[in-house]
Amino acid sequence: QVQLVESGGGLVQPGGSLRLSCAASGTIFSNNVAGWYRQAPGKQRELVALILSDLSPNYADSVKGRFTISRDSAKTTLYLQMNSLKPEDAAVYSCYTVAGITPYWGPGTQVTVSS
Repeated sequence: QVQLVESGGGLVQPGGSLRLSCAASGTIFSNNVAGWYRQAPGKQRELVALILSDLSPNYADSVKGRFTISRDSAKTTLYLQMNSLKPEDAAVYSCYTVAGITPYWGPGTQVTVSS
């Protein structure tokens, strides 16, 4: 059973930075698409960033130039570097991957952006 666990969330002032991590129970990220989603209260879950099996990244327009998705060489941890954070970035951030036809989600980590 694959397990994903996020960490790194917290409270940050506007303009600040956070680095989220998603640790997997195995090398689930090795050949699979992986990404980060977020959901703010009262809003639909939205895709923030994806990294494809060839390591090419894709970003939501709202975070381009500010967020960077990456994966460690051991293929067990997914990262999301978030810079120049804005109040509208506040949400629960969850990591995601799919192996075959089976999706996996982490429980999420809260990001609060406030002065």
